[in-house]
Amino acid sequence: MSRSILFLLCLVLFSCKKVNTDKPLIIENKDMVWIPSGTYERGANLNDINARPDEKPKHKVYIDGFWMNKTEVTNAQFLTFVEETGYITTAERAIDWNELKLQLPANAQKPADSLLQPGSLQFQCKHHNITNLNDYSQWWNWSIGTNWKHPQGSNSSIEGKENHPVVHISYEDAMAYCKWSGSRLPTEAEWEYAARGGLSNMTYSWGNETSMLYTSANTWQGKFPNENLKLDGFERLAPVMSYNANGYGLYDMIGNVWEITQDWYDNNYYKKISGNGTIDNPKGPKQYSNTNEPYYEPKKVIRGGSFLCHDSYCASYRV
Repeated sequence: MSRSILFLLCLVLFSCKKVNTDKPLIIENKDMVWIPSGTYERGANLNDINARPDEKPKHKVYIDGFWMNKTEVTNAQFLTFVEETGYITTAERAIDWNELKLQLPANAQKPADSLLQPGSLQFQCKHHNITNLNDYSQWWNWSIGTNWKHPQGSNSSIEGKENHPVVHISYEDAMAYCKWSGSRLPTEAEWEYAARGGLSNMTYSWGNETSMLYTSANTWQGKFPNENLKLDGFERLAPVMSYNANGYGLYDMIGNVWEITQDWYDNNYYKKISGNGTIDNPKGPKQYSNTNEPYYEPKKVIRGGSFLCHDSYCASYRV
């Protein structure tokens, strides 16, 4: 049986097995639920004040039915994969400057060897006032030794966090997990269709009620990035299934951790395909394109937002 997985700085599974139903009811097994085929309007609502240009215009999309995992892939699940395969993630591997500089601007200077060590970016909450939210270097810091086994620095561990979503995962790592599990990443169109949970033209998985955000998803409350009021119950990551499922029985499709899809990112893609009627099972653009940062390593579309999303900075917890 072919499968696919949603990768969320972490992961969620789905498979392409057909079921004889198109009704929006929950059909499930232990780990997965059936997402019925259907047509929906992809993209931001016209009255959405948080919408970005790359979320417009709305356009009709048809999606075949598929199975999807109920939750993000957890540390425990990823650990099983690593133990069975001996896989080493990107953030754990020695850094090759000759390879790395190909992903950087031509004038990038080589850092000191002491800094060219395996690691990942670590979020650090700043307690002083930050006025320029475009400068994300103020709260993201390179952290040697940070990886999926040590998610909050080299001295941290995933002990007691087996049910948390796995993080510090690259696209390459996601694909390795897919290959091991007989899976694939979903398209962006499949992801949004599943995240909507059977609702039409709503801002969130549960409807349009912003007041429910704090009780329905793990996002940032307070002043980003200085103060998290933790109104949703968590300062950082939440264990999977900490909030109610959407109409399809899927958990944490918005908030908690970002989710990687198989589509290349193109900041003008929606404009290019709109006006062509209903699009059947779109697979995204053929190559990466971003006029805002043309020289960086090609990127895939990520969706759903994370616990760091706040409407003053990143309102990507909208479906």
